[in-house]
Amino acid sequence: MNHNLPALRINPRGLTMKAMHCTAYGSPDVLKLREVEKPKPLKSELLIKIAATAVTSGDCEMRTCNMHPTMYLPFRLFMGIIKPRKPILGMYFSGTIEAVGKDVKTYVVGDEVFGTTGFTMGTNAEYVCIPASRSFIKKPKSLSHCEAAAAPLGAWNAVHFIRLAKLSAGEKILVFGAGGAIGTFFIGLAKLAGATVTAIDSKDKLPMLTQTGADFVIDYEEQDFTKSDQKYDVIFDVVGKSPYKKSLGCLNLKGRYILANVGFTPMIRGVWTSKTTDKIVISAMAQEGRAELIEISELLEAGKIRCVIDRTFTLEEIPEAHRYIDSGQRKGNTVVVMQAD
Repeated sequence: MNHNLPALRINPRGLTMKAMHCTAYGSPDVLKLREVEKPKPLKSELLIKIAATAVTSGDCEMRTCNMHPTMYLPFRLFMGIIKPRKPILGMYFSGTIEAVGKDVKTYVVGDEVFGTTGFTMGTNAEYVCIPASRSFIKKPKSLSHCEAAAAPLGAWNAVHFIRLAKLSAGEKILVFGAGGAIGTFFIGLAKLAGATVTAIDSKDKLPMLTQTGADFVIDYEEQDFTKSDQKYDVIFDVVGKSPYKKSLGCLNLKGRYILANVGFTPMIRGVWTSKTTDKIVISAMAQEGRAELIEISELLEAGKIRCVIDRTFTLEEIPEAHRYIDSGQRKGNTVVVMQAD
């Protein structure tokens, strides 16, 4: 038995699977492919054969422990002081149910499902066991496993922040750092709401952002949006790198400044700004619920929003997927497709 795998229920028949382990905090070199014992579901769990799993910026942050100072200690206490207690990373998946616990009534063997394992993680592997109560649903036939694995993180957050923005038709919105998983979905949802969208990112991502639906695009290396006379009703900072004071100055009366990636200090600053000025600063973590996932599934199935997939990797290539995300070149989503799929 591998004592580094406290989250896995071991199958007494000795069946094995491949899994990518995060053996320490550091560069992608700490990710090692290992053969481990295949988990067996408890009575309220499902065993899912993973067809595809998303590799996210959050995975890279967990690998490096590169957190905001206010989150560093809580993160280490939760994840592990020296190395991750749960070494198999990955939270978002699409796959097929291979076995169900005796108390599970809502799913059967053969159902195709997608969603998240939450902070139990474990999707960087051929199989994962998760409680039936987790946020996942049946996958529509029209949605590929690749799309289904990529969609939840970006779409969950995009739906969340679109609701907080309370967009009205005709409003002008600027999306800062628009070229990733959250930003690309947010553009699609903003266009559905009738907004005019300006997207900011690096030059190589601008054609993709135009195809995604952005009305205007800005290369952040060539143009500083805060020096323009253009005003916006909403500024959505996906990456936490827009200049706070100058961004507020680019908002119309009662404009909303939405921060998706924010530390404790900017959060407090935002509360003060909202109370003392005519601008509203919003920062709140998305709730990854089943109701929202059903809504996302219906939007994708109807073709009202689309999932931008940049590159796919195999399970063995997960370290390379991390390097690619670390490089900042990713356009939309990055997905690992299992060779057996």
